[in-house]
Amino acid sequence: MNWQWFHRLSSPKWFYHIGGRWLPLIWAISFLLLGLGLYQGLYSSVIDYQQGSSVRIMYIHVPAAFASMMFYVIMAVAAAVGYIWRIKLAHMAAVAIAPVGAAMTLIALVTGSLWGKPMWGTWWIWDARLTSELILLFLYLGFMSLHSAFEDRDVGDRAAGILAMVGVVNVPIIHFSVEWWNTLHQGATISKFEKPSMDPTMLAALLLMIFGVIALCKAIIIYRLQNEILSREQNKGWVRELFSDQQGEPS
Repeated sequence: MNWQWFHRLSSPKWFYHIGGRWLPLIWAISFLLLGLGLYQGLYSSVIDYQQGSSVRIMYIHVPAAFASMMFYVIMAVAAAVGYIWRIKLAHMAAVAIAPVGAAMTLIALVTGSLWGKPMWGTWWIWDARLTSELILLFLYLGFMSLHSAFEDRDVGDRAAGILAMVGVVNVPIIHFSVEWWNTLHQGATISKFEKPSMDPTMLAALLLMIFGVIALCKAIIIYRLQNEILSREQNKGWVRELFSDQQGEPS
């Protein structure tokens, strides 16, 4: 079996250049989807008969919550790949993902509180879904803190990677919490395709926002990963050549 593709993906130099080619397109796609999603959600979708205009918070809350779980899993997988096969780029990817995932988790918690006040009459309740999402934020923060606690980046990569791998067990807890425990949090809506429980205009806006937020996060992660590559590979010949070429270009 030819594993050349795997070794190419693990090359910081290769990813830096390929990421630079794809980044403008991903930025454009994310802004387009978010623009369409916001227009659809704020102006074209119907108002919920029970929640009123408060339902529009969903178009930020749900994509942020989805992204917070999705990118934690990706971060944990990247940490595992780096830990098992000692691939530097995988550790760099985990480091690049962590702040973005933490930001999405914080947005999900804040927007959830903004929705909870008019619906539940309180900003916060120790609901199973909310509590497990808060734990996810602590896992992200713990990963970043543990990684930065070591002067040796390799040691920090491995230590933070172990935390990421162990913490991934919290993701299915978040997802299935509304089924496993008695909770006030709303159950699944998008996944119920066989019997939709959402107006088509609302579903269209929500899907646009989910894909837009994911694309935006991917663009930010690629940008951060490129910076992480330059920081760690600054003494490599290809990085010095890159900067010398840029400095030699006419202004």
